[in-house]
Amino acid sequence: MPIFEFRCMKCGNVCEKILVKSDEKVEMECPECKSDLLERVVSRTSHVMARGSGEQPKITSRSCGSGGSCLSLDIPGPTK
Repeated sequence: MPIFEFRCMKCGNVCEKILVKSDEKVEMECPECKSDLLERVVSRTSHVMARGSGEQPKITSRSCGSGGSCLSLDIPGPTK
């Protein structure tokens, strides 16, 4: 089941909504302040890859604003 995260633009609270079907109607309001001003946020993900005899992912580091750095991970497999 897809879980989507939303941030309330009024109070900053982050909440999750579980959507079973794409045409499902879900009440979209902040559980804290009851505002309907929500924006979708990109959920954090975590991936673990074991070293094996197969192709290894390519990791690219780049600058990413405010003096920070970001990583890109190219995972081997079929492409569209």
